[in-house]
Amino acid sequence: MQQYQVKDIALAEQGRKNIEWAESRMSALLAIRERFVKEQPFKGLRIGLALHITKETAVLVETLKAGGGSVAIASCNPLSTQDDVAAALAKEGIAVHGKKGESVEEYYEYIRAVIATNPHLTVDDGCDLVSEIHKNHPKLIPSIIGGTEETTTGVIRLRAMAEEGSLKYPVVAVNDNRTKHLVDNYYGTGQSALDGILRATNILFAGKSVVVVGYGECGKGVAQRSRGLGANVLVTEIDAFRALQAVLDGFRVLPIADAVKEGDVFITVTGNKHVIRKEHFGQMRDGAVLVNAGHFDVEIDLASLKSLAKKQRQMRPSLEEYTLASGKRLYVGGEGRLINLAAAEGHPSEVMSFSFCGQALALEFLAKQRGKLSPGVIVLSQEVDDAIAELQLRALGVRKDTLTAEQRKYLSGWQEGT
Repeated sequence: MQQYQVKDIALAEQGRKNIEWAESRMSALLAIRERFVKEQPFKGLRIGLALHITKETAVLVETLKAGGGSVAIASCNPLSTQDDVAAALAKEGIAVHGKKGESVEEYYEYIRAVIATNPHLTVDDGCDLVSEIHKNHPKLIPSIIGGTEETTTGVIRLRAMAEEGSLKYPVVAVNDNRTKHLVDNYYGTGQSALDGILRATNILFAGKSVVVVGYGECGKGVAQRSRGLGANVLVTEIDAFRALQAVLDGFRVLPIADAVKEGDVFITVTGNKHVIRKEHFGQMRDGAVLVNAGHFDVEIDLASLKSLAKKQRQMRPSLEEYTLASGKRLYVGGEGRLINLAAAEGHPSEVMSFSFCGQALALEFLAKQRGKLSPGVIVLSQEVDDAIAELQLRALGVRKDTLTAEQRKYLSGWQEGT
């Protein structure tokens, strides 16, 4: 097995600079690294990761290595690898496998390269690493202590595995940390998805009708940031509570069948399959832009769009034009994959500091609980979430109040009333 597989090792110098830039914005994670150096929680353990290979992920990788772990990483998306960062990690001796634009065959080859290291701990973003181990390498499972999962799509898949009894080792749903939901999903996706759209298209958002498909934490962030740029935002939802919240937040809510006739820009954030599909394309306006901010490239039915198109061409580096028989032109950003990583750099470093503090602490928890946890999906305690928030507040130089002894007594009792 090759030690690393990257696009160009000569890019390492620039990659190192970008990693250092990310570190300057991720002091909370660096505080955890400082402790890991002293305590060595991963000494003697092999950690296999399938994550977006970005400058922020590199800071996590180096944090786990500093904690005594032997680390191997593969990309979790064919378009999300930052090639200079991958080269920098390879230059430092990390077993890194990924390049921007890799084929589906290469994608799974890289995941298998990580599996070949026989990891004791797994880190996933989308559940492909866990899924591949369970389907094709079950003999490794007895030696796996546990894993972590970064994103909503992966947690959905893990819970489906657990429900049918297929999940054979414990996995911490880092995605479900309050700090991750708030900062990564809401603030991170809200900003980075629009960053990707603007880099791919350079369109003006003001005055556009933007259709946000899905009003979960990511959809809320995308809708709010689109409105902030002056767009008229429409929301489509299947969940009654979320649809109600969108209305109360001031957005129009309507079925996708109606929204397709009004939208100029469509942003899918559902984690589901074919939420924009064959019957919708012909109803869209000429020049409509379609992008996805969910994990996999299945939210927009691209196979059907290709079958309807009489012509297809690359307009810009991350933008394809599809001309329908009617002459109508539709534009797809980032090949229907995560637009914030396909066309931009993903979430800001400050955002990923929260998420990767969660990853680092979850892995430490698993290492300390070795042999004590049953297979299934685990959510970390509120105390861990609070610790992450405390670290980040300290990094920001923000001070908060604390309870007095009287207040603690009042909150823990029941006898004192009106």
